[in-house]
Amino acid sequence: MLRRIAFGLLLLLSLTGLAQAENVLRLATTTSTADSGLLPVLNAPFEKQQGARIDVIAVGSGKALKLGENGDVDVVLAHDPDAEERFVAAGHGVDRQAVMYNDFLIVGPTGDPAGVKGAKTAADAVRSIAAARADFVSRGDESGTHVKEKSLWRAHGLTPQGDWYLSAGQGMGAVLRMAADKSAYTLTDRGTWLAMRAKLEGLVPLFEGGAELMNPYHVMIVNPVKHPHVNRELAEAYLRYLIGAEGQKVIADFRVDGEVLFHPSER
Repeated sequence: MLRRIAFGLLLLLSLTGLAQAENVLRLATTTSTADSGLLPVLNAPFEKQQGARIDVIAVGSGKALKLGENGDVDVVLAHDPDAEERFVAAGHGVDRQAVMYNDFLIVGPTGDPAGVKGAKTAADAVRSIAAARADFVSRGDESGTHVKEKSLWRAHGLTPQGDWYLSAGQGMGAVLRMAADKSAYTLTDRGTWLAMRAKLEGLVPLFEGGAELMNPYHVMIVNPVKHPHVNRELAEAYLRYLIGAEGQKVIADFRVDGEVLFHPSER
């Protein structure tokens, strides 16, 4: 009996030691990097090189930054520039670096009941949707996409409300599926759209282009001074990988049906 207890204790101590020795990076990022399929491809070479594992939490940018503020992760990869700048200015993050970019577009039903195709700007496009009271599905989750959407409504002093406006509180993939099911409009990042469009029957791009729809992504290390448990060494290695030649090449080479989903950051 004593031998069994001793063996059990030794096994427990051994497993605990292995867990502590395991090199893990906790990454909070946006649903678009996950839903597009980029993240597994981008992370795999780094994990192999470092003998590490990246634990990914894919949420909206607002929630990703909050996880960083609380010290629940080591690195944040987001696409909400204003919120990111506030995050760094408040001392929650350090070494913010541009990683990649794509753009947003407005997609909707092929019939385009709100006449979005005729709009001159993205803000005019959403005003047309509101005027027509055409169904619109919003992320509603304080993600970078949701923040961009709200800025478009504000451009014309609009506060969308009514049974035509659905605030989903979901990630980009789920919102695109809802929009397709409801024959509704939505704002999406191009990466997730390209990755999912084959499964979104009846949904087509209706407005795209212009500086107002640009969508940059940045990486930040959670401040290790505020949160000493942050895996600083691995976080710094990951940041350098993302902005270095190898990570940038993975981003540039990542395609779906021959189309580029994200562009490497211009340096």
